[in-house]
Amino acid sequence: MLRYLPFLLVLALWIYAFIDCINTPESQVRGLPKVVWVLIILLFGEVLIGPIAWLVAGKERHRVAGGGGSTPSEWHRHHSTTTWVAPDDNPEFLRSLREENKKDQALLKDWEADLRRREEELRRKEAGSADGTTGTDGTTGATGSDGGDGTPGKSGRKGPEDTPPATS
Repeated sequence: MLRYLPFLLVLALWIYAFIDCINTPESQVRGLPKVVWVLIILLFGEVLIGPIAWLVAGKERHRVAGGGGSTPSEWHRHHSTTTWVAPDDNPEFLRSLREENKKDQALLKDWEADLRRREEELRRKEAGSADGTTGTDGTTGATGSDGGDGTPGKSGRKGPEDTPPATS
């Protein structure tokens, strides 16, 4: 298994250099046209000349502006561009929570009003089917006979619940 390792490393470098060359914009290619660099990488890839030449001389490498470290970890230690803020200390996050809370409360109120309305309709339908009366819209219900709170209305009419049962 260990005898395949050099071949795999050469293959990995070859593939990396080829993909890097293809993805590099033409303006960042140095020395030769991009097509020539691709051919050099493909033709001389087995002996590592092509990929190493591309990595060393083929692409412009930009240094990080301002320096500040030779390794990425040193650079990040010296260049902390943003400071992390906990969510409970972040005013924007707290404001967004308040706005979402207001939207949720409004939605909940709408749902509760809709539920009350539907329950009232069901009560009217159940009361109407028990009364046997027909409402103004053609549905069975006590639309004109009660005051909305279950007490008889002031229309003066006697409903079925007010008349004594017939004796036979």
